[in-house]
Amino acid sequence: MKNIFLALLFVCIAGCTGIPDNVKPVDNFDLGKYLGRWYEIARLDHPFERGLTKVTADYYLRDDGGVKVLNRGYSSKENTWKEAIGKAYFVHKTDQGYLKVSFFGPFYGSYIIFVLDHENYQYALVCGPNKSYLWILARRPAITEDIKKMLMSKAAAAGFNTGKLIFPDHN
Repeated sequence: MKNIFLALLFVCIAGCTGIPDNVKPVDNFDLGKYLGRWYEIARLDHPFERGLTKVTADYYLRDDGGVKVLNRGYSSKENTWKEAIGKAYFVHKTDQGYLKVSFFGPFYGSYIIFVLDHENYQYALVCGPNKSYLWILARRPAITEDIKKMLMSKAAAAGFNTGKLIFPDHN
């Protein structure tokens, strides 16, 4: 089965765990509150997710202290679900939203949470090692316009091209 997250594979092959300019991982991060299901509200386009709807990411604690990652999305063109399973580990401190994720062997790419609803863990802004990887995630399939605008504004201020965001359908 084709891996729906091939772009993460490309990132992993490059082994890039850096942080883009103008991006700072959140501090006071609580992995226990972050675990569980997140819905993809928006993303920058990549071949690994192209055409997918109903995209979710599920995070589970691994026995080794890392995080099991299960990404899923539905391809209406192929009338099938696509998924990728990976693992993630903290790069520095366990209370900082800066992890490295791998979907392919020993190669890792950055997973940086740089905006987070610290109070309720209901939304997050996540990027990869450069400005071509950006996701808006939420605990529900939809967020309010105010929160969406705030997250897009923070992403734009960090230098991401929010005009190219794709908003997948969750119906």
